Amino acid sequence: MAETINFDAETIGALPNAWLAGVTVRGSSHWSVESDQSAPSKPHVLKQDGRGEFPWCVLRDAALTDGFVEVKFKPLSGSEDQAGGVVWRWKDGDNYYVARANALENNVSLYYTRNGRRNTIKYTDAPVARNQWHTLRVDFAGKRIRVTLDGKRYIDVDDEQIVGVGSVGVWTKADSITAFDDFSYGAAGK
Repeated sequence: MAETINFDAETIGALPNAWLAGVTVRGSSHWSVESDQSAPSKPHVLKQDGRGEFPWCVLRDAALTDGFVEVKFKPLSGSEDQAGGVVWRWKDGDNYYVARANALENNVSLYYTRNGRRNTIKYTDAPVARNQWHTLRVDFAGKRIRVTLDGKRYIDVDDEQIVGVGSVGVWTKADSITAFDDFSYGAAGK
């Protein structure tokens, strides 16, 4: 069964209760619930405004092998990057898959992170407007991974770098300041 989290019942200025945050490699993440009247489901969003190599925020108790993860995100600012992403099959802060969309580069990318090192699987050009809400979704089953941005599929590949059960969550890069809302996930066939 799919679940959607909109952060509206969470305390402003704090990390949501059911979530765990950190950063891969170095730097510091700063994830907090904030008020945002542009939010797809008003009034709250989850915002990352720290500065780290790869900040992540995952659900503590989610456990999926196959399924989907989806989020609405809004790239707000950043001089190095303006990225929003989702993670799945997250084992720990150094081992997971990530798909991200970047407003500075106008592309969608798919990576796996192993032992703290991000490895590119595929890049593809895609329009990612700054200061606008976008929907990023990944469907994953076995080795098949499909990445969709704003309803259009951009990546459809097979990869077996990260297998088995893991958590799901959201992700940014470098100095990206990004807002997230309506985080959804569910197991395959549910």
